[in-house]
Amino acid sequence: MTTTGEPPVDQPVAQPAKRQRTTLKDVYHERTNFQFIAHSRRWLILSGTLILISILAFAVRGLNLGIDFEGGTQWQFTMASGSASVGNVRSAIEPLGLGDATVLIVGNNSVRVQSKNVSAAEETKITAALAKYAGIPDAQVSVTSVGPTWGSKVSSKALQALAVFFVVIALYLSLRFEWRMALAALIAVLHDIIITVGVYAVTGFEVTPATVVAFLTILGYSLYDTVVVFDKVRDNTARIGTVRGDTYSSMVNRSLNQVLIRSINTSLVALLPVGSLLFVGTWVFGGLALKDFALALFVGLLTGAYSSIFVATPLLAWLKEKEPKYRALRARAAADLAKAQKEQQVAARKAPTPPPVEEEAIAAAAVRIATLDPEADDDAGAVADAEPDGGTPDAGTPDAAAPAPPTATRGSVAPRPRQQRGKKKRR
Repeated sequence: MTTTGEPPVDQPVAQPAKRQRTTLKDVYHERTNFQFIAHSRRWLILSGTLILISILAFAVRGLNLGIDFEGGTQWQFTMASGSASVGNVRSAIEPLGLGDATVLIVGNNSVRVQSKNVSAAEETKITAALAKYAGIPDAQVSVTSVGPTWGSKVSSKALQALAVFFVVIALYLSLRFEWRMALAALIAVLHDIIITVGVYAVTGFEVTPATVVAFLTILGYSLYDTVVVFDKVRDNTARIGTVRGDTYSSMVNRSLNQVLIRSINTSLVALLPVGSLLFVGTWVFGGLALKDFALALFVGLLTGAYSSIFVATPLLAWLKEKEPKYRALRARAAADLAKAQKEQQVAARKAPTPPPVEEEAIAAAAVRIATLDPEADDDAGAVADAEPDGGTPDAGTPDAAAPAPPTATRGSVAPRPRQQRGKKKRR
């Protein structure tokens, strides 16, 4: 990705800056100028596509609700040795009437079996069959039974907690900043929820109460990152207009670049431990209880880091640009830009052009170089001073072999005085 430097305050915006490649050192020292707001249409298309896929997946496939929401009985155990397979687990419980049970294997040796509610006698037989298959005592098979009434209560409480969360956050952001920032932040949070739910609908991962807790954690983290960006935008709002051609959108883009490294660092610091819980704790050590929480948290942290930069902030810039004072600021910036471009065009027309080089001047220079040979002048002086017995003509004898003086042509020059003195001495 390339970036362009910002023009100084005393220079027009129309002057193009030298393009240079952005390095990691520039990102670390907050010297980037990525055009987040100028390319907001791209982020809109990307987010809209993800939201559409999530809604369609939820409408077609729905969510794989866990036992706590639908009710039923769940068996959970770890193999004593070897690895488990779905087919072998089903073969162990099919004779007991659990052919339609849901079997989940995590980390090759941890197994979770879910089915409808069964009687106490059937539950004991199924527990014994699973313990025999795993090679463990019956007591090491964890059994959980949940009625459908409990599941409906959990669902209603989760929705109530989500509604209260939205109300409290809207009030806080409205008092801390303004209602436009609160609206942009809440839309970004809703964006994160829809995409996270869509991931669960597409993949078929089970939704449990731990998933709901992870959802609430996601919302808090997403808002934290958004508030960091908005706080920087509020600080820079007082200095808007100090750069010629500045607008609210360009100021927001400048603020985003200033906190970019902070957003990257906080996202990485949060994702590393969650990733270790998900990939190491779940698939390596078989911690099934961690999977429900860590998966939702991992997906939500990714979407939250994305939405704070590519959803909430461009949406804020779009809402603020609707205000009259910022519309006037944009119109003034456009007028300054047009004026600067016109000044550049006038200056280019008035700039002096170098005089053309004529062909005659070039020919005269070539003749001058050919006729004025310093070495030839030195040889002529040596011949004039030589003695007669040295085999050279006498000073008074005309030199028939002496070259004729150059014929004057157009563009030629007269011989130098030294050449004239040498010829008189020979005569």
